[in-house]
Amino acid sequence: MAIFLFFLLSSVCVGAVLGMILSKNQAYSALFLVLAFTCLGGLFGLIGAPFMAVVQIIIYAGAIMVLFIFVIMMINLREGLSSEKKKWTIAFSVVLALVLLLELVLASKGASLGQSPEGSVSPKEIGQLLFTKYLYPFEITSVLIIAALVGAIVLVKKKEKE
Repeated sequence: MAIFLFFLLSSVCVGAVLGMILSKNQAYSALFLVLAFTCLGGLFGLIGAPFMAVVQIIIYAGAIMVLFIFVIMMINLREGLSSEKKKWTIAFSVVLALVLLLELVLASKGASLGQSPEGSVSPKEIGQLLFTKYLYPFEITSVLIIAALVGAIVLVKKKEKE
């Protein structure tokens, strides 16, 4: 049964990523990405990492995608980018790619030396910190995200009336 679920989730995940890449509508691309993140959470569950599965679904398929939808609502990508903005976007993408490559090299060197991450904490400790010491910042962050989403909806509605 697990092998069937693995092939089902992985094929849906690959299909969702292809749909995200090939879709011309930004909102559909974001929804395809939500599906891919959810399938990835299911794959984490299959390998026996329930905390990572829940974090993948809640953080990435939930919170991060709310921010993506917020950005999609705020900007109009149908107009396209000016040549000046395209140059800056390409330069920024190259810098981010180099930083990612550097991180991968450093992570692989650390993994090959058998180093374990220092200060690693368990999910139970993270939960206790979130709901005791960091309760107010956690709640304030969620209120700010909701306020930003409501603000984006109001701004879009104003643009539609004009």
